[in-house]
Amino acid sequence: MHVNAFSDVGLVRKENEDNYLVSVQRGLFVVADGMGGHMGGQMASSIAINVLDKEIWDLENQEPLKVLSEAMIKANDMILSHAQNEQYYGMGTTVTAAILKENMLNIAHIGDSRAYLFRQGTLTLLTKDHSLVNELFQNGSLTQEEAQNHPQRNILTRALGTNKAQIDLLTIPVTAGDFLLLCTDGLHNHISGSELELILSQDLSLNEKVQNMVNMALERGGTDNITVILIQCE
Repeated sequence: MHVNAFSDVGLVRKENEDNYLVSVQRGLFVVADGMGGHMGGQMASSIAINVLDKEIWDLENQEPLKVLSEAMIKANDMILSHAQNEQYYGMGTTVTAAILKENMLNIAHIGDSRAYLFRQGTLTLLTKDHSLVNELFQNGSLTQEEAQNHPQRNILTRALGTNKAQIDLLTIPVTAGDFLLLCTDGLHNHISGSELELILSQDLSLNEKVQNMVNMALERGGTDNITVILIQCE
């Protein structure tokens, strides 16, 4: 597989509270978007990445979804423990984690970071945003345009750092030529699915595709940290 990853602080935030992990050897890829003030956000996303990096090693005879789920719960417990410290109170993080193993894509997800699959010209969103605005959109209370511009679109209904962290798990087959895109909301809040699909359709290197996505988000305000991992399956 081929991989390119990039994280940008954006044009508004002073600190980057996003973190990411790329391990081609293990087929492990993670994005995390921290929250709770710059100290808490950085700490929460860093804990999540470090725990997943430590816990997910020997996948030889392991069930990837089980390993992902257990690592996410450990990360949640550690974030809760650190949040007892007053300066980190209320911190949390989104996590979208993927293991690519034997032509199967395994995803564990919580929050509003996203995983997309791009196959033969078509982009498919694999994850569900755990946000207040998405719930309102799903039940018909908001239109897609209203949801995109809603002032409360950053309010999450699920994240690591809560007493009951409910994690979505998904497994799908992948084939040669597929692209997997993991990103934080600093990207997808500024770029539509059809625009991401167009960038991914272009005859460009992985690096150029990633930079085009990030540059577009920056040109549209760069209001949040932007993190992207793009994987091409072989």
